[in-house]
Amino acid sequence: MPDLPYPAGKSSPESTADWRPLLFSCWTEQRDERVTDVLRSVQIEWTVSQVNAAYLSDRIMDVFLKTSGLHRALVSRIARLRFWLAWQLDASGADVFSDTVLDWLDNLQEWRGWSDTGGRSSRVLLDQLDSLVIAVSGSFESGHRQPVENYCEQWLGDREKGESQVRRLRERLLETERGASRQRVADQVSRALIGRALTGRELPAVISRFIVEDWYKVLKQSVWSEGTDSELYRHANKLLEWLVWLGDPALSDRDRNRLYHVGEQIGDRIQDVWTRALGHGLPDSALADIQAVIVERIRGEVPELKPALGSGTSLTWDSRWLSLAPVEPEQARGYTGCWFVEGEGTAEQRRYFFTLLEDSGEILWTNGAGVKLGLQDWASFLADLEAQILRPLPSPTAFGEVLSETVNLLFKVCEKQQKQRQEAAREAKARAEALRKEKEAAERARKAEEEARQAALEQQRAEAERQRQADEQAEQDRLLKEREVAAAKQVESIALGGWIVLAPEGEGEEPARLKLAVKISASRKFVFVDRLGLNRREFLHDDLVSGIVSGRIRVLGSAAEFDDTLSRVVGRIRVGRN
Repeated sequence: MPDLPYPAGKSSPESTADWRPLLFSCWTEQRDERVTDVLRSVQIEWTVSQVNAAYLSDRIMDVFLKTSGLHRALVSRIARLRFWLAWQLDASGADVFSDTVLDWLDNLQEWRGWSDTGGRSSRVLLDQLDSLVIAVSGSFESGHRQPVENYCEQWLGDREKGESQVRRLRERLLETERGASRQRVADQVSRALIGRALTGRELPAVISRFIVEDWYKVLKQSVWSEGTDSELYRHANKLLEWLVWLGDPALSDRDRNRLYHVGEQIGDRIQDVWTRALGHGLPDSALADIQAVIVERIRGEVPELKPALGSGTSLTWDSRWLSLAPVEPEQARGYTGCWFVEGEGTAEQRRYFFTLLEDSGEILWTNGAGVKLGLQDWASFLADLEAQILRPLPSPTAFGEVLSETVNLLFKVCEKQQKQRQEAAREAKARAEALRKEKEAAERARKAEEEARQAALEQQRAEAERQRQADEQAEQDRLLKEREVAAAKQVESIALGGWIVLAPEGEGEEPARLKLAVKISASRKFVFVDRLGLNRREFLHDDLVSGIVSGRIRVLGSAAEFDDTLSRVVGRIRVGRN
């Protein structure tokens, strides 16, 4: 891999550095560094196996911690396992990822909802991770991974017990909170009905006290038992309004006839609704006080009035419960069983959407241990989501998937690098071949150019030689012609009785002297005889000339002049050659 501290060459087994003490010290100090950075920080030559193990452990842990979804406070602690992992990858290879270790790493996902709240359930995990420090230190000291294996086995065993405990806790919590939700709805709706009816009213103290202390129970029970859509709830709410109407002269004095009819019937109706809601009759004392006030009102008397929600009343209420819109279960189905995050960094808090309490339209939040964290109404939850105050926790990635994807990715990188090296080798070979061919082509071109130059030179020399030979031939022809002219003159100058000498034809013979006896002009024939007039020989004019030129015949009568002519011819030939 690029930018890693690989050795310059192959290391011998004797010179291999022991890096376990260095990694052990990093783990003991709980340093938040990458293993490859630690290797660079010391002046030691590491082996290729150690460098690769360091890189692989860093890569696996970095990817896992980025995609695990765990709280940052946990990430920083688990990330330090890279030191132990690098040592084991170099020492044991793939055997370090045993089934037990892989199961433990995969099951860290159960703590993805953990937040550092400072509570007991939060502290349990931190204590377990403190035990991990001891287990890994024992593995470094002993030189084998058995202490870590034992730690993982114990963790997985405790996890099974914890899961059953959390499951039971959540079942009890769900049952309790559903009942509490119905009670809360009944209580809050009853308070809101009473608060809305009494706000701004002045009523006799008996009616105000009866509504706040007694009729509140009827309203609450009607909502709890049959809901706000029931007939019992409507009757109880209507009687609440009639009680307020009877007790407030500003309302009931306007219609005396109606006041009479309502006052006559309201006692029996109150008794009936009370009995239906609570299962027992209304106490006589409570109803007697109400009847006395009704009689006073029918007589036209005005009883003493006091603010219905005076300073002595502790009633608190919220009118929003009267307009509470029901939340369909389908709306919450996509959120139920999901984790959500609030805050940033180490201060973030995580909560589990356990269920939607349909009666009250509230979300029940829990932590990873099944402990209740709080309630939140549905509208507020949607507003927090839209404002990014609450964020869904991304889906986690198990360690086994990270390991598989990382190894596959590195394998693809290795294949890619091998292909790149092969391609580079092919390109280098192609470049070398092209360079060789280029050199060969250049050499052939040079040789061809040299051959062409030599051919040109040879051609020039041949041309010069031909020219020289032509010049010599021309000179010889000229000299021959001059000699022939001179010989012709000699032949023509031979007079009758003139002598010529014939060169001997064979070895041991003597030159023959002949004398011109007859000269025939018409046929240009010369007849010679020896000194005795015998041995007649005939020569044509041209034969004599050619014989004189070739030196086979010499004219004695003009020998000196002929020698001078030959000397001049030889001299010109020499001058021509130079």
